[in-house]
Amino acid sequence: MLREYRDEDPWRAKGVGSGDGALSRRSALKLAALAGAGLLVGFRFDGGGDALAATAGNVPYEPNAFIRIRPDGMVNLIIPSVEMGQGIYTGLATLIAEELEVDLDQVSVEAAPPDASSYANPLLHVQATGASTSTRAWWMPLRLAGASARAQLVAAAAQVWNADLSDCKAQRGSVVHFATGRSINYGALVDVAARLPPAKEVPLKEPKDFRLIGKALKRLDTPDKVNGRARFSIDVSVPNMKVATLAASPVFGGRVVQVDDSRAKAVPGVRQVVVLEDLVAVVGDHMWAAKLGLEALDITWDDGPHGNLSSADIVHDLEVASQSSGIVALAQGNIETAVGKEIEAVYQLPFLAHASLEPMNYTVSVTSDKCEIWGATQVIGIAQGVAAKLTGLPIEKVIIHNQLLGGGFGRRLEVDGIEKAVRIARHVDGPVKVIWTREEDIQQERYRPYYYDRVFAKLGADGLPISLHHRVTGSSVAARFAPGQLRADGLDPDAVDGSVDAPYEIPNRMVEFVRREPPAITTAFWRGVGAGHNVFVIESFIDELAHQAQRDPVEYRQALIGKIPRLNHVLNLAADKAGWGQPMAPGFGRGVAIQTTFNTYMAQVAEVQVDANGFTRVHRVTCAIDCGIVINPDTVIAQAQGGIIFGITAALYGEITLENGRVQQSNFNDYRMLRINEAPAVDVHLVSSFEPPGGIGEAGTVGAPAAVANAIFAATGMRFRELPIVPSLFAMKST
Repeated sequence: MLREYRDEDPWRAKGVGSGDGALSRRSALKLAALAGAGLLVGFRFDGGGDALAATAGNVPYEPNAFIRIRPDGMVNLIIPSVEMGQGIYTGLATLIAEELEVDLDQVSVEAAPPDASSYANPLLHVQATGASTSTRAWWMPLRLAGASARAQLVAAAAQVWNADLSDCKAQRGSVVHFATGRSINYGALVDVAARLPPAKEVPLKEPKDFRLIGKALKRLDTPDKVNGRARFSIDVSVPNMKVATLAASPVFGGRVVQVDDSRAKAVPGVRQVVVLEDLVAVVGDHMWAAKLGLEALDITWDDGPHGNLSSADIVHDLEVASQSSGIVALAQGNIETAVGKEIEAVYQLPFLAHASLEPMNYTVSVTSDKCEIWGATQVIGIAQGVAAKLTGLPIEKVIIHNQLLGGGFGRRLEVDGIEKAVRIARHVDGPVKVIWTREEDIQQERYRPYYYDRVFAKLGADGLPISLHHRVTGSSVAARFAPGQLRADGLDPDAVDGSVDAPYEIPNRMVEFVRREPPAITTAFWRGVGAGHNVFVIESFIDELAHQAQRDPVEYRQALIGKIPRLNHVLNLAADKAGWGQPMAPGFGRGVAIQTTFNTYMAQVAEVQVDANGFTRVHRVTCAIDCGIVINPDTVIAQAQGGIIFGITAALYGEITLENGRVQQSNFNDYRMLRINEAPAVDVHLVSSFEPPGGIGEAGTVGAPAAVANAIFAATGMRFRELPIVPSLFAMKST
């Protein structure tokens, strides 16, 4: 069965069905139309055309934009999503290999070049990796790519043998002729296959016939990451390369007034100081020289209009804005006429930095006729366009070599790092690697918005809500990053994601969005995007309502999600595996949170301990997941564990604050991560399913803060509506 994508919001669009069985070219094109834009983008159903026809026996067979088979039988797969630790090189390679009928040890992978016509994400409509869409978006296209090539190779073998097509079958990189037992390697068929017309029918495997999908296969990128051969952006080294580091205005929007570089130029190894209107860079033979040179500069800054800006100013502005009505995202029933016990709460979530382990860095060479960039980006096509605009070069003269990402989380959806590196490189003779220090990275970030939310409910006689009103107040990331996502009235669908589609049956509901942009600060998508804040608000508030009704939080949720069996199942599974209802020692508590974000059904139960000083220790998180068909269970479990750790870090530590226009945090000492000795046991339970794949990279992050906050309430009786939950808040609650 085929399912339509939910195209109203491409960052949250639904996946398609498995589409198993025979799928004709005509059906595939119809499926592309359902997707709204380019589901089969990059496919060449003409078999490759004259340009791809093998002529001399050593030209590879390229049936489409994702597969290249050499005459020696080596299969090279071009992966449209970037690898940033989430295992997508292996996951997407598995989809192609499953249908192409090769094993993963027979393939190599490489990152797709900038080419939106071939590699635009079908759900995002741009060449980008984000919003946990990679598997959902490419589930069908890459399987079709593999199946189409497989069909041509089988037809080529049948032609070589003058055999019936029905007597030939692909098998692990070869085609086998059943009647005679003969086999022929794919490499020996490339010349013939490239000349054949495309197959009219493209059969896809039934799930029962999967050899690779669903198996815990070893990741393709792991060996090189272990032996040191893997090349991240910061590992790049090209001939005659210099290294630069930079300082931008400590106040957003500030400008350079004057620079005394005399002491900097005296530092051994310093070659050049580049002064631009908003930043200064020191270029040296190596990073140490550049860093010492930067520290030796005497820079006078003009702070501009935001030199006195503080977090308190921003919060006050949001608080005032939140008292006005906003754009209506959902209106169901009538919240005004509903009658019941009234409950009201205000929730606040802070600015957050991405703080990727690998700081921003790009190596750039700009000449009169070419711009070459080595670096890591989630939006290679957008980055190419930015570089072309800055240099004035035709876009085809901008060459980007994408590298492995040492963490993304949405930070490398932004191109400010590339923009600054190109601007600096234009003043440097030869290639230059521009590296941000950790302090520069955290203090010049693009942050998750600060949110100030008001939630109102009315409870019926049974304690269940008969109305729920959620007013979201904050920045619109999409208005800057992807304005095409905005509704005609200006609604940002991402800002209300996780609230509009909250999985609860409440007869009267309203969700509003009040857009309020912070002065000077650029906000950005952060792992979990809009749902990351809304699920915390909704799941915390539902827990409050359960307490008001004097009902068990799990049972209360079960009463509200009766018509969502997949969600009910993961909730019951997580509760059972966590031992929900079993007594706990004083100072310990369990909390639960559920979600349906990224087309994945997930429940988390957190177990925490709060000591007398208010320090919270998360001992265990039990997570149940129904994300549809699982491509690789090891990857899903790892992503859930990593996402949960990320979410716990945000719940207990994550916060960016401003004073006198300056970000106060600077490194991992004051923008700290959950440390290895603090990491809880994370038990992940996967539900077997044949539904289309859901997203998993961000789902764990989304639910963790609410589960932890609800567990803290169970342990202490203290309800926290503001993150992070630091020990000082307990002292304030106690007084």
